[in-house]
Amino acid sequence: MTFHPAMQHATFAEIEPQVFGRISKRSVAFEGLEGTEVTFHAGASWSADLGEAAGTELCELPHVAVVTAGTLGVRMRDGSSREFSAGDAMLLPPGHDAWAVGDTDCTFVEFSRGNDYYAA
Repeated sequence: MTFHPAMQHATFAEIEPQVFGRISKRSVAFEGLEGTEVTFHAGASWSADLGEAAGTELCELPHVAVVTAGTLGVRMRDGSSREFSAGDAMLLPPGHDAWAVGDTDCTFVEFSRGNDYYAA
């Protein structure tokens, strides 16, 4: 991975969100890195809102993220599950479903090396 010495700035609020059913995302690009703010609105789940577009039963992408609001429920292919709430960091390997817990939105920020998330 190459790091660039220049300070870089971006603001999620200035980006028009991409919407996939009840899931929205805003991505900002830096040199060599992308950050994505993902919101699972109340009632959203990966399988219901993104599964068909992805063409897979479960999300097959890894995620390293920090939950900034609400709670995200996650179930892995092996049946194990966990909830992540505001302030929690999470590492999700491929093979998971996720949903907003309760009647509030869940927002998390993740980082990747490219625009490979939720291609439509």
